[in-house]
Amino acid sequence: MKSFSVFCLIGALAFCFADSAYAQGKADAAKFARQGSQAAKNKDWEQAVEAYRKAAELDPKNAPNLAAVLQQRAVAYTSQQQYPEAVADFSEAIKINPNDPGTYERRAYVEMKLNDFDKALADYSEAIKLKPNEVRYYLLRSYIYETKGDIKNSMADTEKVLKMQKENAEAKSRKERLEKIQSLNSPPPVSTKPAAAPSKAP
Repeated sequence: MKSFSVFCLIGALAFCFADSAYAQGKADAAKFARQGSQAAKNKDWEQAVEAYRKAAELDPKNAPNLAAVLQQRAVAYTSQQQYPEAVADFSEAIKINPNDPGTYERRAYVEMKLNDFDKALADYSEAIKLKPNEVRYYLLRSYIYETKGDIKNSMADTEKVLKMQKENAEAKSRKERLEKIQSLNSPPPVSTKPAAAPSKAP
């Protein structure tokens, strides 16, 4: 009976310590989150990311805040033409929240700056999966296809835009341009007229 009571006491103490540690962790997470918020207001992105990273480690509920400041730092890197750093931050933000089409779009923009068109295409395709009625994504993907010389896929995205917005000026202009390219690249028509008979020698 005594041993049972001792085990109960140990269990209760362990639970209390765990509960206390959890409460302390939540309090520390809140403190780091406040630091991150203040740093973000001051546009001190390094400090903001570091503080929110600590907050997210202690309390996963802070992960969306970490993703947000990573995106903000990525935008700052983009404005300073530090493109690889921007891609890295957008990529980390996507790992935290893979369902935000805007992050894929922003990363694709930077990848285009790096002339990494294949990765940009993949990101616009992901954005389209998440938000299939966003005309802008089709226009941008169509532009990349055209840049790569993929006229067929560029036309397909252009046609998709025109189904959603008949009078979209950019899509109409691109379609006209693509049709000219297609006509220049198409083989000449095969003549169906019978060959002329050779003239007889006098």
